[in-house]
Amino acid sequence: MNTMINLINPSSSTLLPPPSLGGMLAAGQAADQAAARYAFTDYRARKSANTIRRHDDELALFTRFLASIEIAAGDFATDPDAWRGVTWGLVTAFQQWLLQLGYAVSSVNVRVSTIKSYARLAFKTGAIDQTTYALIQTVNGYSRKEQKRVDEGRTIVRIGNKKAESVVLTPAQVARLKTNYDTPTGRRDTLLLCILLDHGLRCGEAAILTVEHFDQVRGTFTFYRPKVDKEQTHTMSDDTRRALREYLEHGGPAAGMLFQTTRKGNIIAGQGMNERAITGRVAYLGKLAGIARLSAHDCRHTWATLAARAGTPLDRLMDAGGWSSMAMPLRYVESAKIANDGVRLDS
Repeated sequence: MNTMINLINPSSSTLLPPPSLGGMLAAGQAADQAAARYAFTDYRARKSANTIRRHDDELALFTRFLASIEIAAGDFATDPDAWRGVTWGLVTAFQQWLLQLGYAVSSVNVRVSTIKSYARLAFKTGAIDQTTYALIQTVNGYSRKEQKRVDEGRTIVRIGNKKAESVVLTPAQVARLKTNYDTPTGRRDTLLLCILLDHGLRCGEAAILTVEHFDQVRGTFTFYRPKVDKEQTHTMSDDTRRALREYLEHGGPAAGMLFQTTRKGNIIAGQGMNERAITGRVAYLGKLAGIARLSAHDCRHTWATLAARAGTPLDRLMDAGGWSSMAMPLRYVESAKIANDGVRLDS
């Protein structure tokens, strides 16, 4: 006797015959179509808000490029059908267009990488065929050596105000930056620079700090890193503990956002500084200290470089800096003056 299974509800006592081959194919096609519609939504749901904003800006730039060559485009962020007709030639042309406009080579690499990521989604949905997808993936970014050669060979080297290279501050510069006026604004600025220079937080991580994140008794603070979706605790440096105490006891906020905006030297309760405000403030404080175009990333870069110079093990530097791989902390390890210094062959 043939055993029939209820495929809709296996626990049901009602026995139904298995579906026909045609029914299975129809169900499979319907499932594929539903998955295709969901692919872009699912991919974006897994990303942070900052990443989604960046993706949207980069896809909008791709749309602007296509418009410049009189190609109308759909919604690349959510509509698989918008990718029909996109080829590796168009992606390559987009890459060259960005270079001609003067975008930094590293920025070009990031934008092309985003296009390739969404092209992969389009391939999964069937909007791009396998050959086209494979060719798009061959559009490579530029290595660090190649970046210098590209910059040497073009008239417009970069667009915007972003520096080509981060700077490593000297101890004297670090000390100058941490010395600000004895006002609520000055005390806030001192604490901000301590957080950036002594703990290496990213600008976005500093922007979401609250008073409640800090434990003055234990001398620690616990914060969230959106980029790697990780919560960490740091022991405060002596300068950070002192700056925090001075800030909170003399005009700082009692609760809520740690770095709040000021007016005429006084804190405006409840109005936290966003990333743009922090970026502008760091640049201004750098200018006062005689450091042109200082950025929050320069402070993080200095923190990581000085920590590496002091002999911090790579795994500890990676963890403390909130990186997910060894690749980034390795960049801060400087080559020894004598290449084989420290190498031992004897047992």
